[in-house]
Amino acid sequence: MKRRLLIILPCLLLASHALLQAGTIDTVIGTGKPNNNGNKGPADTINVGQPFGVELGPGGRLYVTEVQNHRVLRLDLESGQLTTVAGTGKAGYSGDGGPATEASLNEPYEIRFDREGNMFWVEMKNHLVRRVDAKSGKISTVAGTGSAGYSGDGGPATRAQLRVPHSIALDGQGGLYIADIGNHRIRKVDLENGQIHSIAGNDKRSLPSDGQQARGNPILGPRALCFHQGTLWIALREGHSVWKLPLATGTLHHVAGDGMKGFAGDGGSARTARFNGPKGIAIGPKGLVYVVDTENQVIRRIDPARDRIDTVAGSGPDQRGGEGDKGPATRAQLDRPHGICVGPDGTIYIGDTVNHRVRRVKP
Repeated sequence: MKRRLLIILPCLLLASHALLQAGTIDTVIGTGKPNNNGNKGPADTINVGQPFGVELGPGGRLYVTEVQNHRVLRLDLESGQLTTVAGTGKAGYSGDGGPATEASLNEPYEIRFDREGNMFWVEMKNHLVRRVDAKSGKISTVAGTGSAGYSGDGGPATRAQLRVPHSIALDGQGGLYIADIGNHRIRKVDLENGQIHSIAGNDKRSLPSDGQQARGNPILGPRALCFHQGTLWIALREGHSVWKLPLATGTLHHVAGDGMKGFAGDGGSARTARFNGPKGIAIGPKGLVYVVDTENQVIRRIDPARDRIDTVAGSGPDQRGGEGDKGPATRAQLDRPHGICVGPDGTIYIGDTVNHRVRRVKP
């Protein structure tokens, strides 16, 4: 009997340790309903329709892009109060030069902030990127004409055409990067002189090669971008993989995903793992990379130094739904999540899109 207990006890300890490491999930914004029921109020009473991008901004407040209701929302994490900071709630393209709250947006996807606290987001259906001045609260367009196409490299960004852009990143040195997914390119805007050019991609729709120059070579479906310590991190939607692009060299390097659609690899090599349409990416503490593996209904974490991948939220492609709050994140259900950001303490925020909620995983 003693020998059997000695065998069982370590197994129980290992299971308990794994459960503790999973993190706990809860909802921080939304009721599960998508219709617009107000511009401000307690975050657990205001509906959020299809949240996509999530980002921690000035003062540690959480910002959310709301695709269905065409707004940008701000959450004070201490008070739990939610406020609309851009958009009227109706789709359109208007308001430049005036208050952001009086402007019409059309499916804002992702949001970022520069060092001065100016707010930038990409509007997929308007094919452009807009900015709100931190001091005046006035909105302007910084890239795109409002119509889909591919034109303008070498000229003013506001006269260039984008095609269903999905993501943006800022490098802290005046560079704005756009995932111009409809054109299978990544484009850069110099915010000082307003000029735009392509830094990755061409007309060929195929996976890049490890170690190749990004400029002028293919990049298949660049869906999500984030910037960290001189490097642009890229999730390829159609390419089912993750890459990094050190801006000093302009060379693409393969990080994760074998390019084939699927769900495999946890606990092993990130490079040989499989994704299904990844649509969000963020860098957390210790340089860990977090990827929204949207069609697999999970959040995955990559340790580039160890070439290892694990699932940290969601229970897999066959468990699409909204259950699991207040329990282990890896036993919870997600429903086509898109956006992600990670706080300095390792807390993960997720735009759980079809559940019409923003959810949080505490480490």
